[in-house]
Amino acid sequence: MIATIWGSPGSLVTPGAATLGYGGNTSCVELRLDDGSTVVLDAGTGIRELGLRLANRPRAPINLLLTHLHLDHLAGLPFFAPLWDDRAELHIWAPFARADLAEALARYMSPPLFPVSISDVPASVTFHDLPERTWRLGSAHVSSERVRHVGPTVGYRIEDAVRSLAYLPDHEPYSVGEPDDSNGLSGYGLARDASILLHDAQYLETEYPARVGWGHSSVAHAVAFASAARAQRLVLFHHDPLHSDDDLTALEARAAELWQGVRRPELARDGMRLGFGEEVSELAASG
Repeated sequence: MIATIWGSPGSLVTPGAATLGYGGNTSCVELRLDDGSTVVLDAGTGIRELGLRLANRPRAPINLLLTHLHLDHLAGLPFFAPLWDDRAELHIWAPFARADLAEALARYMSPPLFPVSISDVPASVTFHDLPERTWRLGSAHVSSERVRHVGPTVGYRIEDAVRSLAYLPDHEPYSVGEPDDSNGLSGYGLARDASILLHDAQYLETEYPARVGWGHSSVAHAVAFASAARAQRLVLFHHDPLHSDDDLTALEARAAELWQGVRRPELARDGMRLGFGEEVSELAASG
């Protein structure tokens, strides 16, 4: 299994000279499973470039797992190339009933907000209810769990062979203070012993007190959560759109100060590839 980050900032696209180092596209992560299947986590603006890369690969069903329907996790969907390919098969999963999910996406992809309705795209699109238990996609087992954020929101855990990725991009585990143990800790079951944990770390500790209850974590809370869950590797995600590259470098350094594990936390960045058990280089120009 290999994960590629196509978009890591949250809330709003952040183009410009101040964000060239980490990138400005919103949430989207691609997983290439051991059997060659493709799973996509969220449809932020990063999904546009991913779609162009997928056009050069053999046709196979694509499973898109949405954590929630806030616009920064959905804005790229109308520009996802497979939607406009009549040979493509897309399965969309989100924490809503199928009919509600279809209706919500139809509201976004329809005039006057968008010139073409989602019901008119040439691809075969199927909406799914999230199963209550772990289910199989390709060679992987997938679990979802409601997490603390504004509105219906889930995190995901994808397990392929002995490797696991936990994805909690919008999550505020400690909004009422830090518990003494993991009992009742939002998202704990997904992140426990994960090979890689992609987790919300939107705020510096000095910024967080004014934003308690907004559904996002401070860097200290992200580290505390990863430590409580015994995650092997922490990748900090959902960067604040007001943070420059310099701010994010400082946030990464602060995470390293707080971390007590073997491998220091890393900042997610557009084009970053994550290997499981072996290192994988940055995204090559050829894809």
